[in-house]
Amino acid sequence: MDSLQTPVTSIDEYIAQFPPEIQELLGQMRSTIRKAAPAASEKISYRLATFYLQGNLVHFGAFKNHIGFYPTSSGIENFKQELAGYVTSRGAVQFQLDQPLPLELVAKITRQRVAENLARAEVKTKKPKK
Repeated sequence: MDSLQTPVTSIDEYIAQFPPEIQELLGQMRSTIRKAAPAASEKISYRLATFYLQGNLVHFGAFKNHIGFYPTSSGIENFKQELAGYVTSRGAVQFQLDQPLPLELVAKITRQRVAENLARAEVKTKKPKK
C-alpha cells in the first residue's frame, strides 16, 4: 500500500483507493484537519491529500506501515517534544497503523500551521511594491 500507486484528483478518490480500515484512518485525519482549518481547501499535491490555505498547509497519506503527516519543518520543530514518540524527519511524522492516531496533536499542529500561513500572507500583502 503506497500512496503513489494511482494518480487521483481529489481526496475522496485518494481515500477510496485504500482498504476500509485505512480509509477509516484517513477519514479521521481529514475530519480532524478540516475542523482545525475550516477555511482551507482540499487538493492533491505531491500525490498526497493536501489542505491549502495561503499556500500548502499540511499533507497526509497512507503507506505500508504508517500514516504520514507532513506539516512542514515548522510543524515538526514547534511540536518536537509532543512528537518524541514518533518517527519524524525534517517535515514529516509517521503514525504507525497499529496505534491510535494522535488526532488532538494533529489538530494542534494544523492550527499552528494555519496561523503561520495567515501571518505570512499578511506580511506579503503589506510589503510595499517597487
